[in-house]
Amino acid sequence: MPGEDGQRWESKGRRSIEYLTINGPVQVSRRVYWNRQKGSVTPVDQWLGMSQSRYSVGVRQLCCRVAADSDFRTAVENLAHIGQLHISHETLRGLVEDEGRQVMTQQDSGTLGPDWTAEDCRSGPNKPTCLITGADGVKVPLVTQAEKDKRRKRRARRRRGQPRRRPMHRGSDQPYKEFKIVAFYDPSKERQYAVGTSGNHQRLGQLMRQHAGRLQLDRADLAYSVSDGAEWIRRQYRLQLPMLKANILDYYHLRDNVSKASQGVYGQGSLQSQHWREQICGCFLDKGPEQALEQIRSLHKTLRAPDKRKALGQLIHFIEVRREMTQYPQFHAAGYEIGSGPTEAFCKTLTGRLKGQGMRWDRPNAEAMMALASVRSSHLWQSYWDIQHKIPA
Repeated sequence: MPGEDGQRWESKGRRSIEYLTINGPVQVSRRVYWNRQKGSVTPVDQWLGMSQSRYSVGVRQLCCRVAADSDFRTAVENLAHIGQLHISHETLRGLVEDEGRQVMTQQDSGTLGPDWTAEDCRSGPNKPTCLITGADGVKVPLVTQAEKDKRRKRRARRRRGQPRRRPMHRGSDQPYKEFKIVAFYDPSKERQYAVGTSGNHQRLGQLMRQHAGRLQLDRADLAYSVSDGAEWIRRQYRLQLPMLKANILDYYHLRDNVSKASQGVYGQGSLQSQHWREQICGCFLDKGPEQALEQIRSLHKTLRAPDKRKALGQLIHFIEVRREMTQYPQFHAAGYEIGSGPTEAFCKTLTGRLKGQGMRWDRPNAEAMMALASVRSSHLWQSYWDIQHKIPA
């Protein structure tokens, strides 16, 4: 049989295999073809979307939906009750995590991504386009290498004489690691897109630039960031997205730091502490960082207690290195947002499944689950299944 590439394929006869579909198991007899260059292929498997799994597209999608909101054991019970699908929790785990890795592959290649660009981010006809971005880090519980070593010893004692299991991922050096997230959205919040990574700040910087390019952020009339002002975030925005008109410090992070300093000076919960906090925060909003810093330094000069001077000194340093990010009167005049609520929300939705009670993850599996969550939060769930499998579920 000549193939589309001009190569000759030899028929190796028919073989039967059982597939699990949402309507139950199906026995399929299909013809297998072979050639020396590419080995064996089964065109029917590819057409059915089962070339890499014995589970149909509908089964895989249902599994991902259920497992996205509960632990794998509970998801198995729900699948049995809701869809009459009976699989083990380990099978479910592998199936769902494999789909998450497919999502990551599609995101990296550009096959899967937002169906909107900066040009779509208008508040009305003939209005300027505006696109906002934010980045943050969030702690995720991981399995440490020490825990894995203990597990291996227990399994070795129980499984003497039995076949060895496949090797596990290497464990983490710490029980919690910071995963990083970058989000893009318009002022109306109707268009939102976020991706995450278990990599370092440089990896997130690459994602910033990659997805900003796909969104055509450089063509927006107005583009700026709102974040908590962490040093790595400021650096990556400067390096990767220099076209941003402003990098704004989330006002509520500023307020938290002012509140912490006020309690260090006047005592936790005191009326004087609350009054001073409101005074300084109001000064930032109405007059800007220069006058606010002047008031803080004036108070710092009057203090003698080392702990109080330290509390206020830390606030002064925090503001000085972020002075350009706290020009709130200018930001208000330009119509900029000063809160990072959408980014904070993405941090919760992308990692909420990872932080359930008692959960510990291998880093690659946690990243795969976060990728699935990003598809849901970015309203790309159906796009993934359409693009990846190209047949109805």
